[in-house]
Amino acid sequence: MAVISTDKNPEALTLTLIAEFDAGVERVWQLFEDPRQLERWWGPPTWPATFYKHDFVPGGRAGYYMTGPDGEKAHGWWQFTSLEPPRELQFNDGFADSDGNPTGELGVSHATVTLEPVGGRTRMTILSTFESEEQLEQMMQMGMEEGLKEAVGQIDRILAEHANA
Repeated sequence: MAVISTDKNPEALTLTLIAEFDAGVERVWQLFEDPRQLERWWGPPTWPATFYKHDFVPGGRAGYYMTGPDGEKAHGWWQFTSLEPPRELQFNDGFADSDGNPTGELGVSHATVTLEPVGGRTRMTILSTFESEEQLEQMMQMGMEEGLKEAVGQIDRILAEHANA
């Protein structure tokens, strides 16, 4: 399992996930840069993602939906606020309606993804920051922490496929 740890900090209004992968930073960056690779792991295995928009530039937007086991669709959006290839990306994240418009439901969170080389491997840190303790708790109750661990846990398989190609 690639995930090393998760830490929920209600005082700081954050959830931090740390994972390590047997691949270089540039290769791991591609998992965010390429929407076809991103949708193979963003979302837990039972709620796979489909990215129908992915404007991977500062100020650009991504639109996606995750499809549950019963066919239910949960729509979301990202707005990229900062990209520093291949080391860091930041984006605002929220729920959307079926047309991709932000709903404001449960507010907006902010993610900072940092990639750093560690002894021939890459350490990925995902820091999610919330607007309030209530929002953080609502997201935890929805299964965000476990879902993120399951999602990131799918990355090793994708990296192994490309390493053997």
